[in-house]
Amino acid sequence: MSGQKTLLLAIDLATTRRDEAQANLQNILHAQAHAQDQMQQLQQYAVETEQRWLQGAQISTTPEMLRHHYQFIGRLDQAIQMQEGVLANHAQRIEAARQLLLQAECRLGSFKQVLATRRLAMAKTRQRQEQKQMDEFASQQSQRQQRLHAENDT
Repeated sequence: MSGQKTLLLAIDLATTRRDEAQANLQNILHAQAHAQDQMQQLQQYAVETEQRWLQGAQISTTPEMLRHHYQFIGRLDQAIQMQEGVLANHAQRIEAARQLLLQAECRLGSFKQVLATRRLAMAKTRQRQEQKQMDEFASQQSQRQQRLHAENDT
């Protein structure tokens, strides 16, 4: 029974680790969604800025304004590239977290399988013992009846 208690403790620990891995994955997925939202905002802002610039440039523009516009767009492009790096980092973290979750689930499943196997073996052992007791009881009953018949015949 001590082995079963140890196994149940291992299952509890494996369940806790699996739950932690699942929570970690959810946190990373949430962070990735936030980073994706930021990326969309940056891209949308870049498009809107370019559209505003084109409309304003048709009216009047100076070389100085053109230089500032290109610098600003260059900075926006840098921000977008940095955000792409952030998204790539999140993708790697998500994959690593998924692998940890998968490992934790496999470990938990293994413990549960061992427990089920042990319980089945214990049930079979118990069943064999009960059958043996029943057979012994039947044998004793049969011997008593034979003795009774032998005593009655004599």
